[in-house]
Amino acid sequence: MIIPVNAGGKAYDIILERGAIKRAGTLLGIAEERRVLIVTDSGVPAEYVKNVADAFVNSEVFTFPQGEESKNFDTYRRICERLMELSFTRRDAVIAVGGGVTGDMAGFAAATYMRGIDFYNIPTTLLSQVDSSIGGKTAIDLGRIKNIIGAFHQPKKVIIDPDVLSTLSERHLKNGLAEALKSGIIMDKALFEIFERGEAEARIDEVIERSLSVKRKVVEEDEKETGLRRVLNFGHTVGHGIEASVPFGELYHGECVALGMIPMCDESIKERVISALKKTGLPVAYPFDKDKVREAVTHDKKSQSKGVTAVFCREIGSFEFVNMTVDEIMELI
Repeated sequence: MIIPVNAGGKAYDIILERGAIKRAGTLLGIAEERRVLIVTDSGVPAEYVKNVADAFVNSEVFTFPQGEESKNFDTYRRICERLMELSFTRRDAVIAVGGGVTGDMAGFAAATYMRGIDFYNIPTTLLSQVDSSIGGKTAIDLGRIKNIIGAFHQPKKVIIDPDVLSTLSERHLKNGLAEALKSGIIMDKALFEIFERGEAEARIDEVIERSLSVKRKVVEEDEKETGLRRVLNFGHTVGHGIEASVPFGELYHGECVALGMIPMCDESIKERVISALKKTGLPVAYPFDKDKVREAVTHDKKSQSKGVTAVFCREIGSFEFVNMTVDEIMELI
């Protein structure tokens, strides 16, 4: 299946197909004479990286340690240094093979090296497949503030292969399902009902497709988050705050988003959302440091002088933007 995207006047295809990673060379369509740097992390199965590397005559692999801790200036610098050592030019390309951290690191390096070179994305986690692999957002963290340094840089093509999910742990799979559930709550009632019936894992291909359709619609209308795209932050204002308040790795990003969605739902739908989260195996309660959450919410990218533009849901499949003070958000939590 090919899902076309046209964001900011830049058109590219998402190829959603089982077994696609084994045909990466053909599907990406990168000319043989071009050099590619494959950026990956230590947690990605070697067979996936080899499948991609072997597809190109002039390929190099850059591997960094797995985890959010690597999403920083040092890793970014080392990727750029490797591009310089290999004398990459604007005619060459970067390919990400991995999860959201890998996509962010590779994409940000591609966005800024020589003011921008081609970037291709092959997400290997469910979280990155349904969310971060498309839309052009690339970023690194600064301290405990997530994604505060970054750029918009659309990929040239995205390959999504559901077969690679077979190597994910159950927890990592559920971590990705949180973002898909988010898409259902805000814009796709039928998608939400798949979760509500506890059928998300059994219908994973449809869940991925429907989630991508939601995100495509949003990023095509609003590439740089000046309006509609802010809806994708549903659950993230509070979720990022929770994520910043606990030790690295204690909660995954999707788990934090799951928790962050609950206070941003009207009482009339809250129990349905909690039930869907439970059926998906996601947390619905967790102890955290309220002062650290407050600090993170205060520094959130969505904060303005008058408060934070939050996404609030009163009905499944719809949303509204609400300007809230930090105190109001903390009261909801």
